[in-house]
Amino acid sequence: MIGIIGAMDVEIEQLLRNMEDTKSKNIYGNQFITGILANMTVAVTKSGVGKVNAALSAHTMIKEYNVTSIIFIGVAGALHPELNIGDMIVSTVCQEHDIDASTLGFPRGTVPFQQISEYPADSKLVQIALKSASELKWTESVTIRTGKVLSGDQFISDASLVEFLHQELAGDCVEMEGAAVAHVCYFTNIPYVVIRSMSDRADQEAPVDFVKFTELAAIRSCELVTSMLHQMHKDRVV
Repeated sequence: MIGIIGAMDVEIEQLLRNMEDTKSKNIYGNQFITGILANMTVAVTKSGVGKVNAALSAHTMIKEYNVTSIIFIGVAGALHPELNIGDMIVSTVCQEHDIDASTLGFPRGTVPFQQISEYPADSKLVQIALKSASELKWTESVTIRTGKVLSGDQFISDASLVEFLHQELAGDCVEMEGAAVAHVCYFTNIPYVVIRSMSDRADQEAPVDFVKFTELAAIRSCELVTSMLHQMHKDRVV
C-alpha cells in the first residue's frame, strides 16, 4: 500500500475524487481514506498544516496501514531564483530550516546530538516521479527539477529570508511539512519523496500569490502523483 499525504484539502481532493472502493477511518482526528487509485492500493490523508501534524500522519500511516512508501504532495514557495509559479520540485533531500541551536555551536537546520539532519529521498521514487512527469503534456511548459525541500512552522514571505534559505541552507523550495515526513520515514526506514508545485515565490507577494495559484499548483501535484501510480503499477512496484 502506498501512502499519500497532503496538508490541505485542496492538495488531495482530486485524488479522492478519482479513488474507487474507498473506506474511511478517523484516527487521531484525521480521516484516512483507503482505496484504489490508478490500479494501486493507496491510503490518502490530509495531515493538517505544520510539521507535527505531518509527522503524526506519516507515523500513523506506517503503523496503522503498513505503507511501503510515502509520497507527500502539495504546494510550496520557490527559493531557487530560476523557479517560477507552477514549476515543480521533486525532493532529493529534506531539512527543517527552523531548528536553530546556533548559540550552542550547531549550524542552523541541525538537530542537536542527532547524526543526521538532512533526510535523503528514495532515489527510485525520485526517478519514477521524473519519468512520470515527462509523460504529462503540461510539463512541457513548466520546469520540473530535483532539489532540496526546506520545512518550517512559518509561512515565508520575506525576500531576505528567501535569499538566506537558498544561499545558506541550499534550499530550492520552502513549505511547512515535508521534512517532518522525511524525518519520520528516515528513522522508520520507509522510502519517501516530496513533490511540490510552486504556488508563490515566498516573497512579499506570497500571501496574494498563494491564494491565487494554490489550486492550480495542487492539481498539478495530484496529476503527477497519479501518473506515478500508473508507472508503479506498470513496473509492479508495491
